[in-house]
Amino acid sequence: MPRYEYRCRTCGSTFELSRPMAESSAPADCPSGHDDTVKLLSTVAVGGTKSAPSPAAGGGGGGCCGGGCCG
Repeated sequence: MPRYEYRCRTCGSTFELSRPMAESSAPADCPSGHDDTVKLLSTVAVGGTKSAPSPAAGGGGGGCCGGGCCG
């Protein structure tokens, strides 16, 4: 089940809730009992080891003729 992060506007605490995606926008009470909360945007980190080749390495793209010099 996805986890969503919320912030309480009353006390300033940040907390997470696990709930179905269909309920992600439903109101959430903070652990201290306040009901003035807002759902925070989550950031997702995507990692990998492979990167796209640069145009200088002959990877294509850019330049006047697809990366080559038309001089």
